[in-house]
Amino acid sequence: MFKVTKDLKLPATITGSLPRPAWYTETLGSRSFRDALGDARFREQYTDAVGSYLRDQERAGLDIVTDGDARFDTDVGGMSWFQYPARRFKGLAGADYYRAPRGYGGTGKGDIIFEVMESRVMPRCVGKIARGPLHYTYLWKVAQAMTGRPVKFGTITPELIGTTVGNDHYGDPKDLLYDISAAMREELLELAKAGCLILQMEEPNIHLAGIQRHGGAGRFDVEFFVEIFNNTVKGLRDLTEVWCHTCWGNPAQQRLFAPPQSYTDALPHLNKLDVDVLTFECATTDGMDLEVIGKIITDKKIAVGVVDHRNLQVERPEQVAALIKKALRHIPAERLIVSSD
Repeated sequence: MFKVTKDLKLPATITGSLPRPAWYTETLGSRSFRDALGDARFREQYTDAVGSYLRDQERAGLDIVTDGDARFDTDVGGMSWFQYPARRFKGLAGADYYRAPRGYGGTGKGDIIFEVMESRVMPRCVGKIARGPLHYTYLWKVAQAMTGRPVKFGTITPELIGTTVGNDHYGDPKDLLYDISAAMREELLELAKAGCLILQMEEPNIHLAGIQRHGGAGRFDVEFFVEIFNNTVKGLRDLTEVWCHTCWGNPAQQRLFAPPQSYTDALPHLNKLDVDVLTFECATTDGMDLEVIGKIITDKKIAVGVVDHRNLQVERPEQVAALIKKALRHIPAERLIVSSD
């Protein structure tokens, strides 16, 4: 259900995360968010960071803003994106030190992608998965109270958690993913009922499932990932606007794959997702998939990335405008949203 973008023409937003200020030195670790807010120093730094993020986005003229993912700690390769929920679901515990396979993504020792994977630490599944203190509603409320613009809240999808944790409990790994999905849906339903107008499900394995170099995804059929995704968002579109964010990885601001990847083979599967908006990286590829995206995705709104998050060279306004115009040749303006990769 379109809650925010229904009548907006070319609304602008960002994917979600923003660089962490140097003065934001406190960390959340494994604490629950509400407990951490009782720490005066963390509370001050966290709320100051979120306020700074929101003001920057408002000054930039964005229609839809985010909290910058301020809950994530400083770690190698943005590991908190995985760890924040994984540390807080009941049934996940301990630590599993990931062994980076030789040549992961075409890399080896000395490459930053290898270092990112080698430093990965995730819990293991030791019991039945149930909802824990993710506190998504409280996180969103802190940000939404600071702005009159809608705050989009994003979360990693259940299958990405389930394919990156060790399993000592479930005989069938599919049951592990289903239970993470059910627990995540409970969390998101509470968030939607609290008034969050946009929920963004981030990075389902669907467009990566056919790439054998991607660890974990090859164990499951792509249609199973579609099933898990739709199970997670079941009932949410009656309450809020649901987005699905896709990308090709951004560990330590690096490419996961050296050559540009195409969405073409994944589009029929992405089209089956029960969402209002699909997002696509387009700046890093100069919009090479825009034509096929426009042909296949016809009943959802499409958010195109027009800013490259892996390039330190800032895009000129003319570059951004040119990519938007290129998108408009294939996607109607009433269904186009402008975002970052």
